[in-house]
Amino acid sequence: MSTTVKPEAPVTSSPTLWHQSSDSKVFEPKGGKKMPMLRSLKELENYAVSATDGDIGHVADFLLDDERWIVRYLVVETGGFFTGRRVLISPISFRQVDWSTRGFHLALTRDRVKNSPSVDVDKPVSRQHELDYFGYYGYPRYWGYPGPWGAGAYPGLLAAGSSNGAPAEEPGKSGDVHLRSAEEVRGYHIQGTDGPMGHVHDFIIDDETWEVRYLVIDTRNWWLDKKVLVSPHWANRVSWTEGEVFVDLSRRAIKNSPKWDAAAPINREYEARLYDYYGRPVYWDSGDAPAKTPPLHQHSGGRAR
Repeated sequence: MSTTVKPEAPVTSSPTLWHQSSDSKVFEPKGGKKMPMLRSLKELENYAVSATDGDIGHVADFLLDDERWIVRYLVVETGGFFTGRRVLISPISFRQVDWSTRGFHLALTRDRVKNSPSVDVDKPVSRQHELDYFGYYGYPRYWGYPGPWGAGAYPGLLAAGSSNGAPAEEPGKSGDVHLRSAEEVRGYHIQGTDGPMGHVHDFIIDDETWEVRYLVIDTRNWWLDKKVLVSPHWANRVSWTEGEVFVDLSRRAIKNSPKWDAAAPINREYEARLYDYYGRPVYWDSGDAPAKTPPLHQHSGGRAR
């Protein structure tokens, strides 16, 4: 039986994604209140993943929390040291993210990752699997609390080993599945109020909280080759059995939405224009997601992960 070892705190002497604030138990984004970068999830595929003592492998996929729309795990394709199996890596484990060289550096050793609980990532990952995973690494769990990551907004809080206290809500049954493969969700059809309007092409994520801020919708089968951004919190229903996302938007609204340039960084000015166009409350004033309640998911069937 594995002994629970408290994870190493993020190294603060190097240009890490996190820095330790004046409260030693709280980790905030480096730079305080600066606006985080919004990044394409597709572009993060094949990023190298390394431990404190050597390489582990590369990113092959991501697991999304289908209730909160947050990236909970990287699915990492490992090399020979790990007998080629895939392992799950949580953003909680990050020591440093080097965007310029496309690498995730972990505050874990290779042996620590190699001996982690075995999870078949080609099958549904249940809450029981997560309980085993978090127990092994000694992390406080993220679910059952109001924040994106336990009681806080950033995975670095849990990396510090800080306790969340009692959960604010029941965590659900251990067999519940709320994780979806990003590879699977790409291609889901988008259904508007007056018909189909495209499919999910990619996800735009906040590189500090790992929340999915936008779905990239490809409308090529209906309106030329235009791609538009829609917040996942604007979905009023998701059918995992049929692979469809239902949004309370018309095809005309999508057609006339602010133009998005995939080659240009998404700044706050563009986001403000997008939210104003759709008449939606912005997420960055209060720190809360635009929608207070998750979409009405249909969990039966489908390739849940």
